[in-house]
Amino acid sequence: MKKYLIMLTLPLIMAGCGEYTQVLKSRDVDYKFEYAKRALENKKYDQAITLLNEVYTPLRGTANGEDALFLLAKAMFDTKSYTESGTHFNMYYTRYPKGKYAEEARYLAALGYYLDSPDPQLDQSMTVRAIEEFRGLLDYFPHGKYTQEAQQRIFELQDKLTYKELLNAQLYYNMGNFMGNNYQSSIITSQNALKEYPYSKYRENFELLILKAKYQIAHRSVAEKREERYRDVIDEYFAFINAYPESKHLREAKNIYDLSRGHVKDGYGE
Repeated sequence: MKKYLIMLTLPLIMAGCGEYTQVLKSRDVDYKFEYAKRALENKKYDQAITLLNEVYTPLRGTANGEDALFLLAKAMFDTKSYTESGTHFNMYYTRYPKGKYAEEARYLAALGYYLDSPDPQLDQSMTVRAIEEFRGLLDYFPHGKYTQEAQQRIFELQDKLTYKELLNAQLYYNMGNFMGNNYQSSIITSQNALKEYPYSKYRENFELLILKAKYQIAHRSVAEKREERYRDVIDEYFAFINAYPESKHLREAKNIYDLSRGHVKDGYGE
């Protein structure tokens, strides 16, 4: 029975391959385009992408030009070639800013970069690109069907970038004074992240890290600068507890305050 089924289906497969070979050799771009659409319907993405790559430029300016470019980008997206699809979606909405697929093209370009966005420990170029694309979508279609999702995706991606900065700041802190004052680098990285992402869910983590780094700097300072720097630590402590009166890190912060207060002559009470 198995051999019988193979014998029945083999001629159909061969016929399909023969037709595709014939299409590839053809110089009729409309013929190739129509075959590519049928290939997409049958999920023959490799065939469709090959043909659409050949015809979308010759079809530019014709009735099928817009469809050919969008379908090429969409086929790449469906095969998870997100960077390549993003390039072609960008090409589409640049050529056809008011085209019938303009909103969807901007959305899928952004979504592709979002899906390609790696873990926070890795390079975040795709994350930045995804944010840019989602913002572009919101600029052009502020009340579109993807507005709420785009806003949520931006917040999520920004949190990923913020966490990346938190990892960097923590790394500087852990390095201490190895080959330089890494505590100061930790503070600068944290402060820049707070300015860039003021509403981040990691804000408390950054401010605690600043407090801890300032304490380490004061603790390792030369005698003439020590008291001034401990005062800075104490000021940072009060800012922290005012901002986060129920923080789970209050005990750690209070310990830093107590250690610092012992090095300040006056001006600070309980």
